[in-house]
Amino acid sequence: MKDGPVSAGQPTPQRIILRSAKDVTELINSGDLVKGKSFAITLIALGGIFLDAYDFTSVAFGMPYIAKDFGLTPGMLAIVSASIMVGALVGSVFGGYFVDKLGRFKVFMADMVFFVVAAIACAVAPDVWTLIIARFIMGVGIGVDFPVAFSFLAEYASRRKKGGTVSLWQPMWYIAVASTFALLIPVYFLFHSMHWAENHMWRIVVGFGAVPAILIMIFRQKYMAESPSWAAQNLGLHEAAKILKKTYGVDAVVADDAVDPRAERRQFQMTLTQAWGKLVSPKYRGRTVLSAVINAGQAMEYYAVGFFVGQIVLAMLHTQNVMTNIISSLILNLCFGVTGGFLGARLSGTIGPRKLALYGFCGTFICMVIAGSLSNVQGIWSWVGAIVIGLLIFCHAAGPGAQGMTMATVSYPTSLRGAGTGFTQIGVRLGAIAGLVFWPLATSAFGTRALLVLAVVPAIAIIVILVNKWDPHGRDIDAEDYESELAPEPVGS
Repeated sequence: MKDGPVSAGQPTPQRIILRSAKDVTELINSGDLVKGKSFAITLIALGGIFLDAYDFTSVAFGMPYIAKDFGLTPGMLAIVSASIMVGALVGSVFGGYFVDKLGRFKVFMADMVFFVVAAIACAVAPDVWTLIIARFIMGVGIGVDFPVAFSFLAEYASRRKKGGTVSLWQPMWYIAVASTFALLIPVYFLFHSMHWAENHMWRIVVGFGAVPAILIMIFRQKYMAESPSWAAQNLGLHEAAKILKKTYGVDAVVADDAVDPRAERRQFQMTLTQAWGKLVSPKYRGRTVLSAVINAGQAMEYYAVGFFVGQIVLAMLHTQNVMTNIISSLILNLCFGVTGGFLGARLSGTIGPRKLALYGFCGTFICMVIAGSLSNVQGIWSWVGAIVIGLLIFCHAAGPGAQGMTMATVSYPTSLRGAGTGFTQIGVRLGAIAGLVFWPLATSAFGTRALLVLAVVPAIAIIVILVNKWDPHGRDIDAEDYESELAPEPVGS
């Protein structure tokens, strides 16, 4: 494949010889390509995750104000709240398939249109049904963006750094959430100084989401290229060589005796039914089930606790101040969510996603039991309960919050990665819906003691992880695409 051996620390040789799609994947996974635009591409892919979190959080904060703005009944408010999740579910189901079918780059550029249009439509929505449709469109964009972003993160990272790179999505998520609350502070004071109606504040924050979406589109167009691994399988080695040169600055040349990509393409291209059938086949069933359970569990945790963390802290401290809600949400997400996310990314490559998810679920279980037991206390103990909520966020971010999607992304080879992450997102969305429905109902009945009931979720996840032994850590998953290669056929005929 190369014009000479490469030792650790040596620069990549000037010329790379490609004879099959497998050569391209092995080159990326080797870690020998250390120059070029791969770092910028990773940041841009994470930018999509930033946008996902910003849109979710800004609209979630605005729900009480939306209810006042449109005079919504609890039933209509539930429909407004659920519309983004329904859209995300639809986007996940079909987005992952199109990521594998059409390519990472095309889908990556197209889903930004959803964000721009939806953010503006939400901000200027004249009635509740326009808002519901706009939130559904925003959800579709989020659902599509997840599998394509994770595919890019995995396919521009070496085998050794793949888990850690993919796990970076979690600190980026919490940075976005913290940024949302940071933006709310000046907006809050602006509205009060101008004597504007507070129930319109959500429109400014939600509409602002179009700004980073447009910036990300510009940077994606300038710096991003198609995944070389996907291009090699679906567009041919000559196109993959061009991408390698553009991205890494290397001189990649297709050998005369290279395998014809048209012969290989049949084994990489699948219909949606074929892809899903493969995900539940005996070979992949264990990893699909484990990924789905971890993601459903972490999503229910997050959308019950992380999503309402400011309100939970207010209940712990027995206050209802809006600014306390904003400041506490900012501090908890920044201090506990971001640090936990970076720790998980740091350890993912050494411990692996399975063990980190297990340890994290153990931590969230303990924190839920402690915080739930401190729900009716006063004085210093109420502050202890608030700190334990922060530790819960930390354990979630370092463990299952990050490792659920990391597990899904690194458990499937290139040809199945988009479909696999998209399919696993079904568990995320169902878990999210369960968390969003469960928490308001449970807290109305039990207050913050509802955390004791929610502790059942990490307990179930712990049992499943202990029973299911699948672990992608240390495995060359991408090699599975080439375990039964078709007979080679010369290029250029």
